[in-house]
Amino acid sequence: MTPPLRTLRHLATGRRAVHRALDAAALQRLQQAITASEQGHDGQIRLCVEAALPWRYLRGRASPRDRALTMFAKLRVWDTERNNGVLVYLLLADRAIEVVADRALHRRIAPADWQTLVEAMRGPLHEGRHEQALQTAVATLDGWLRQHFPADPSPARTRDNELPDPVELG
Repeated sequence: MTPPLRTLRHLATGRRAVHRALDAAALQRLQQAITASEQGHDGQIRLCVEAALPWRYLRGRASPRDRALTMFAKLRVWDTERNNGVLVYLLLADRAIEVVADRALHRRIAPADWQTLVEAMRGPLHEGRHEQALQTAVATLDGWLRQHFPADPSPARTRDNELPDPVELG
């Protein structure tokens, strides 16, 4: 059985919570940050923000990590040519942050660095500064991806944007 307080919190957190956390202008700025970032490396960054877990996940006692892994697959972040996609997932009802990286990127970043990224996001999120937290994630990931998967600087380079840049909302 799902703990009653968590169930109530998820049921009470409607889809409007996402739009209160990130208005249209914030979503546009985040999309632009991703697009600009991906010009400098060959990685793919996806952001996903959900108000609450779908009922079947909640009933099944799914963790935010479980849902993040599902969204990683559903959004095809795992399906990039160089296996270097990364998903930043926020679950507002649980105030949870999950970062899921494909194997090529995951191997190059130390576990402590992933934890440092999550901690850097936690303060702004708890203060209601969702855009700032996500911009911090994009900037950090941009640095790592530029270091480990730099863009081909040749003029003949054609950049394939393998994944959409808009923030996925749920």
